[in-house]
Amino acid sequence: MPYYTKLGKLPRKRHIQFRRPDGALYSEELFGTEGFVGPSSTLYHIHPPTQVTGWKTLYKTKPEYVEVEVMRMRHTLTQNMTKHGDPVTGRTVLFGNNDIEMALCIPEQQMPYHFKNGQGDECLFMHYGSGTLYTMFGTLEFGKKDYIVIPKGTIYKIVFDERPDDGSDNDEYGGYTKDQMPFGKFVAFETANNSHFMPPPRYISKKTAQFLEDAPYCERDLHIPFENEAMPLCYDETGEFEVRIKARDCVHSYVYPYHPLDVVGWDGCYYPYTFNIMDFAPITGQLHLPPPIHQTFEGHNFVICSFCPRALDFHPEAIPVPYNHSNIDSDEIMYYVEGNYKARRGIESGSISVHPQGIPHGPHPGTVEASLGKKWTDELAVMCDTFQPMYPTKAALEIDDPEYPESWRRDHFAPGEIRAAESEETDSGAVCP
Repeated sequence: MPYYTKLGKLPRKRHIQFRRPDGALYSEELFGTEGFVGPSSTLYHIHPPTQVTGWKTLYKTKPEYVEVEVMRMRHTLTQNMTKHGDPVTGRTVLFGNNDIEMALCIPEQQMPYHFKNGQGDECLFMHYGSGTLYTMFGTLEFGKKDYIVIPKGTIYKIVFDERPDDGSDNDEYGGYTKDQMPFGKFVAFETANNSHFMPPPRYISKKTAQFLEDAPYCERDLHIPFENEAMPLCYDETGEFEVRIKARDCVHSYVYPYHPLDVVGWDGCYYPYTFNIMDFAPITGQLHLPPPIHQTFEGHNFVICSFCPRALDFHPEAIPVPYNHSNIDSDEIMYYVEGNYKARRGIESGSISVHPQGIPHGPHPGTVEASLGKKWTDELAVMCDTFQPMYPTKAALEIDDPEYPESWRRDHFAPGEIRAAESEETDSGAVCP
């Protein structure tokens, strides 16, 4: 997290006596990373955070990747996935490698337990749905198009708001019937190499860790944990509370004799936050600029980018769609949220395209001419670029579009041929640009 903050009750200095109303000491915990030299926060618990029992292994989480020797363009149709599980068990890993995993979740039920990912950071992109994230650091409300960054080791529970009974948001949530409508839908990125989701270093002052003036977002855009009477920071309750912990490629069940969110105060630079993708301020230019201008987060061997509605290039002869480029070092995975992505055909809300390193890719045939003269794009997409190949799982193959590689097998159209080509594709059932 790029800046220091604090919440709740704190002693005047670290590592000194800090007593509860009954005279006993609060339990101080350094919540640190990278062997005491990385980002950290200091928390004060009502009870010792070491009082846990149970340690029962529930299920394995290590993804099984398939077609690891196959290199081809892919189009994955998450529109065909059905709701299941809760916001943790409902996550289906679709692609991944040793650095990062990408999952899709359409939860069917709420979480009856708290969860801690002791294996990696999480960055959730909320395609739709709203609710509350209850954490040991306080409360975070989230909504449609929010990134939710949850650092490794954070205890939390996601509670989705109920969908309207009258079906008034039916179209917005994918045309589900009242009985089918899920709580929401989100993409989950998880680090698998002990790195963290952080702003790109070029956005941050080396001397003060402050966002720079030319960064596309800043501290004001980050929503941090809060507390109020309706949503307190601390829960002083005893009983039996299940906390499921992901570690060693398994999820384990532990039992706490007190409410796991018993922190009365904390301070530091390591905590969860939300950031709405529509607060990202796109960088534009006279001619088409490369994907790094869309970069939002990065970790070791990967970046996350936000493609948002923006003005297009303003040179009189500019070509607004991306030029052909070779992913010599990177795999590119893009999740399409909404709008008209002008460089692709057949892409819908919820589609995922995968363009592997080693194969040049660029705009679909016909889309270059069709884009000329355009001044604005309403596309909204989230992209993950990696320096190691992203392999599919069996779940990804089940919703794979096998015809996608064939969609590139056309040459450029002359301007007069575009309409005829579009008519031909429409007659054959294909989707036009």
